Amino acid sequence: MSTEDTSHDASGVKASAPARGRGGPRAGSHPDTSVPGRAMSGTEAVVPTGETSTVERDLRPVDSEQKAAPTFQLSLGHSLGLVLALVALIALGAATGGDRFLSLSNMTTILSQAAVIGVISIGVTFVITAGGIDLSVGSVMGLATVWATTLGTQAMANDLHWIVLVLTALAVGAGAGLVNGIIIAYGKVVPFIATLAMLVAARGFAEIISGRQTQIVNVPEFTNAFRRSILGVPVIVWIFILVAVAGWFLLNRTTFGRRTIAVGGNAEAARLAGIKVKRHTMLVFTLAGLCAGIGAVMMLSRTTAGSSTHGSLMELDAIAAVVIGGTLLVGGRGTIVGTVLGVIIFAVLTNVLIQNNLDQSVQALVTGGIIVGAVLLQQRFSREAKRR
Repeated sequence: MSTEDTSHDASGVKASAPARGRGGPRAGSHPDTSVPGRAMSGTEAVVPTGETSTVERDLRPVDSEQKAAPTFQLSLGHSLGLVLALVALIALGAATGGDRFLSLSNMTTILSQAAVIGVISIGVTFVITAGGIDLSVGSVMGLATVWATTLGTQAMANDLHWIVLVLTALAVGAGAGLVNGIIIAYGKVVPFIATLAMLVAARGFAEIISGRQTQIVNVPEFTNAFRRSILGVPVIVWIFILVAVAGWFLLNRTTFGRRTIAVGGNAEAARLAGIKVKRHTMLVFTLAGLCAGIGAVMMLSRTTAGSSTHGSLMELDAIAAVVIGGTLLVGGRGTIVGTVLGVIIFAVLTNVLIQNNLDQSVQALVTGGIIVGAVLLQQRFSREAKRR
């Protein structure tokens, strides 16, 4: 029997060495001396034409029917599970709260509460899918609300147009995300540490700008534009819907989304395939910051005030919703539909607990248990997918 030597390249992909023949080299073959530091014996044969190394097989496109079918079935099953969980929560709320829970005003309240965290969660979905983590989105949102409501910004908005407030919040959010991306991609700082630093810095900067005071929005056109309803649905809910649809299209139907999944699955393989991993990582974190800026605009429309306390611990809620939705914490797989369902589930759960006069500590305890359960289920589903 022939024996096989194996080695690992820098990306961790297993490559098969040429097989050793019993009777020496084949006719017409030559010893391979292309690998530095390795002496090739005269009895070692070159891989025959038609055989492919493991590395080459890994870089070839995988048949979609072999690879995509189990993943699609897994995602579909998980989404159906989330829908069933949501139906169960609604049934529980109806049983305990009655008509008060099922009223149109309460449903509107639930969607309005889910809208802000939902938009931020869309951005976090891209970051986690790309193999990163962002702990700063809540603080960045708070900083954006403060910067957009400074006296100078509001004076410009009154003189020019209320859109100045919106553009300021978006610019602050995207700028903070860009800083995160540069530090992580080009400074080679671990995402957890880089975004943790931004969490602290953004919150502190917001406190310095505002003097730890709440800044009231004094631009009537802005509040009138965002506090009205379209077809009976608040504007901020429509914004959430538009961002979710755009996020789904970007992740599932564009090159940017495919690259995001590739970088999260195996950054080194993505680099070898020609993807500019550093630039893409920077863009993903910028996108998350932009979503935080959109969330800041929505928060300003709801509260009519900018505050350094806005968005406190919201990053944890966003990560929880993304994980519950089925996006893998290790990267390589993300779902916008799952994230939206996860956000709505948490909003309904919070509303049910409030309707039953349960303490906020109980809400935190229940949320923590759900997160742990979701991660355990993710690990189980991942093992099943690998076996297939």
